[in-house]
Amino acid sequence: MKQTNRFIKFMGGQNLVYLLVLFILIGITIFIYNKVSFIFHPVIVVFSTITPPIILAFIAYYLLNPIVDILEKFRIKRIWGIIMLIIGIGGLLTGIILLIAPSIEVQVKELAKNFPTYLSHFGNEITMWLQSSFLGPYYDEGYNWFVTNFSNIPGMIGTYIVNAFQGFKNIANTVTNVFVSILTFPFILFFLLKDGTRFKHFFLKLLPPRFRDDTNQILKNMDTQVGSYIQGQIIVATCIGLLLFVGYNIIGLDYAITLAIVAAVTSVIPYLGPTLAIIPAVIIAIVHSPFMLLKLAIVWIIVQFLEGNLISPNIMGKTMQIHPLTIIIVLLVAGNLFGLIGVILGIPGYAILKVLVSYLYNKFKIRYNHFYGDDCGKY
Repeated sequence: MKQTNRFIKFMGGQNLVYLLVLFILIGITIFIYNKVSFIFHPVIVVFSTITPPIILAFIAYYLLNPIVDILEKFRIKRIWGIIMLIIGIGGLLTGIILLIAPSIEVQVKELAKNFPTYLSHFGNEITMWLQSSFLGPYYDEGYNWFVTNFSNIPGMIGTYIVNAFQGFKNIANTVTNVFVSILTFPFILFFLLKDGTRFKHFFLKLLPPRFRDDTNQILKNMDTQVGSYIQGQIIVATCIGLLLFVGYNIIGLDYAITLAIVAAVTSVIPYLGPTLAIIPAVIIAIVHSPFMLLKLAIVWIIVQFLEGNLISPNIMGKTMQIHPLTIIIVLLVAGNLFGLIGVILGIPGYAILKVLVSYLYNKFKIRYNHFYGDDCGKY
């Protein structure tokens, strides 16, 4: 009986009943919301409108806040440091865009025009290789099987195209959201850089004093994890883009700057990003010549070696401490749940969740040791 009572106390005693009632009320609330969700459509629209600029502002905040702190150490007032930094970065980006935009525009137009031809040549090369390899005797049989089982592909593609055009009806909303995000996120960024600490203190004061220290520690851990990841990932992606741009120019690969930008953007996705980045470069290299493919492979191996052994270890360090298998699982789950946004933000989201779970786990161990440590040993 004593053991049973101790277990009930360990689980929370009377608080356990309140917790179960709370879960039941939450379930009832979710059920009711599911039935009348149309009432909350304006709220959903508001959140979907303000979320993208807030996410952009937080990403920029983690990149620029260390620089603002450094400027403060040189006795530059924070507000003036922020203004100088935003104006300087805005001018720098504008200059870079004005310089490279014409080249990118020309390359993108040529690539869009020629890429179907590249794909056709690529398919012919693969077909010729299959026919001349040991798989040649099975090529016709495999081709016939493919035609028999996938003869309705044109119809399926037509259906998808029709659905896509129907989806383009919302293109005005998408353009509006992008414009609003780009226009508003600098203002959100300014106030985050200026009053970020005040926002945090204001939030902590809303909580009961008993929970403020723990919440403050959780927020610090989240800030360290997410900030280190965002800063490191952006720097690593930029380094990869620059290295590939130099490498592509050295070997004479067409569309060097466009392919390098694609590689830099996709590099923010762990493991999957490099694979996505190399596919268009491989197709263009194969169509150009087998020797170009060899040179591309050398460039890619060198860049990956530098990234894996020099850039990432020194920039990213071991702050995240996430196993590669865990990263793959997180990307798969987040991608299926939230699409491209989930793939990009899945790892930072996992880092936040990891901080919360670690905190709860430590609290569980303390509670276990309090009730069972003397008899069963410390956890």
